[in-house]
Amino acid sequence: MLKQRKTRRGLALVLVVLGGVLMALAPDIWWGLLVLALGVAVELAGIALEHKA
Repeated sequence: MLKQRKTRRGLALVLVVLGGVLMALAPDIWWGLLVLALGVAVELAGIALEHKA
């Protein structure tokens, strides 16, 4: 895992923003559900990184 706090916070911010964008851009039907699930997973990864900081 990343040891540098500044790098970890930056990565967490990027992941949270990317997750939000993926959730906002998710179209309808099955592909939308897949993109939405990916967005949620990226958001959770970003939050987990930030929590460890």
